[in-house]
Amino acid sequence: MMTPNADDPALEQAAKQVLDHAIARKLTLATAESCTAGALAQVLANAPGASDNFHGGFVVYTKQNKTAALGVPADLIARHSAVSSEVAKAMAKGALEHCPADLAVAITGVAGPEPDEDGNPVGLVHIAVAGRDGLMIEREHRFGEVSKDEICGGILMLALQLLDSAITQQ
Repeated sequence: MMTPNADDPALEQAAKQVLDHAIARKLTLATAESCTAGALAQVLANAPGASDNFHGGFVVYTKQNKTAALGVPADLIARHSAVSSEVAKAMAKGALEHCPADLAVAITGVAGPEPDEDGNPVGLVHIAVAGRDGLMIEREHRFGEVSKDEICGGILMLALQLLDSAITQQ
């Protein structure tokens, strides 16, 4: 089975749909990514309409950078780990605080090949979408111990689907 990547037609179509819906609702977007290291931003930036509706993204691979770049409280990370619902939500809120977007999607997870330093298993991912109007949606997904490419590809598709769902609720 071929896994989704930044050049995958299904991801390209999903990103185009997200941006079409954002354009129709006059909403702008941003990303905050950890384990996907900017891949979602790349997929969105490559889609038609991105220059008008996609502000860009934050790559916050380490705990320290989640705090430095997005203002995620270090004690929140210490209490819940970097791969948690609470941190995903804080990342999405932090992205909105640090850029002018209307909606931000955040991804934090363990893509492998080993569990993280807090013992979170490979394949555990949290995705959150925050809106300036108070909207907050968060989902946990467990991919299991599949390849890093499969996990990252799956995360991108799930993030686009969650973002599109949030846009259509606006």
